[in-house]
Amino acid sequence: MTAELVLQIVLTVAAGLVGVGLFGALSQQTIVMVMMGLELVLNGVLLAGGAAWYFLAPELPDTQVLVVVALVVMAVEMAMGFAVTVAFYRARQLDMIDMASDLRG
Repeated sequence: MTAELVLQIVLTVAAGLVGVGLFGALSQQTIVMVMMGLELVLNGVLLAGGAAWYFLAPELPDTQVLVVVALVVMAVEMAMGFAVTVAFYRARQLDMIDMASDLRG
């Protein structure tokens, strides 16, 4: 396989992740499913960025370090989001986005 073909395959997978994640984030009503859809979108963007960066400058390890740091930040962000979701559910039995939008003041 040539490098161009591999890049096309990786970018196609990344576009698929973004598409599925966007559909999941926009079509679901539960908070957890929306967060999972957004996670898929971010993973697709990271995969596309990392692949493009790797094929532009394969001798530099900066891309790998940046992708690992971004994945760690995303994992921490998702853990905090799930913690807030669990707190909402325990406090007021909220699990739908429509109900959570009523939390004002």
